[in-house]
Amino acid sequence: MPRPQPRPALIGLTLLLSSLAVLAPRGAWAQAVPIPVTTTGQPSAALSEAQARTAAERILTTLRNGDAQTRFNQFSPALQRVSSPSMVAATMKTQPRLLRWTIRNIQPGYDSSTVEATLFTSSGERDLLMVIDANGRIDGYHFDVTDQPAEKVVRDFIGALSSGHFISASSFLSPVLQEQISQAQLQQKWFNLQRITGNFVRVKRINRAESTADMRLVIVNTEFNRLTDNLFVTLDSQNRIIGVDFPTDPAPPSPAR
Repeated sequence: MPRPQPRPALIGLTLLLSSLAVLAPRGAWAQAVPIPVTTTGQPSAALSEAQARTAAERILTTLRNGDAQTRFNQFSPALQRVSSPSMVAATMKTQPRLLRWTIRNIQPGYDSSTVEATLFTSSGERDLLMVIDANGRIDGYHFDVTDQPAEKVVRDFIGALSSGHFISASSFLSPVLQEQISQAQLQQKWFNLQRITGNFVRVKRINRAESTADMRLVIVNTEFNRLTDNLFVTLDSQNRIIGVDFPTDPAPPSPAR
């Protein structure tokens, strides 16, 4: 299928591959940036490796126990502003049961630490990357969904957006994009779109428009209560979302017959 021609006005999460190339990522997601060290030769981390491991164990234990209130309390303030204990409980009900886990790597940073873990769940294994802040609270996460179809990843992303679960929606973004677009900004993008289109109704269909070794472009034909239009979602080779374009000039509704 030929790639659709770009429209003159698109707003998105503001970062596609071209813009990411000139922006230096910050914080614990910045895998390619050397970690500065202090004069003692130790990383200037907010948490030591041992402290980050303890925090990760505490967070994963809460997830295994299914305690929504405690999990909400373990969110950073930025995550708490776009969530609630009831939303956490609703999300937990949709997730497979966590049985055990293995923490594979801990990378301290300036103000947060990256923790990589493998989760063993009732639905199988899943790799998880968490960012833990200076107070031992979770500040973001990303599941490895490389083995899933790009269309399913996009459908789950839109489902999280449309149900108001912006922390879950953010987890589908690439780590670099998560650094640039907070959960609150993602929430605002979605609300701004609906001011133009009306409230979300349903996803009518999802089509992959283009696929290369490095990129997949997926078109989401979405019905709102005022009109129906397309959202363009770009994923990298690991099914991490690297761009979402929302229309600023949506197509008008079809005339009544």
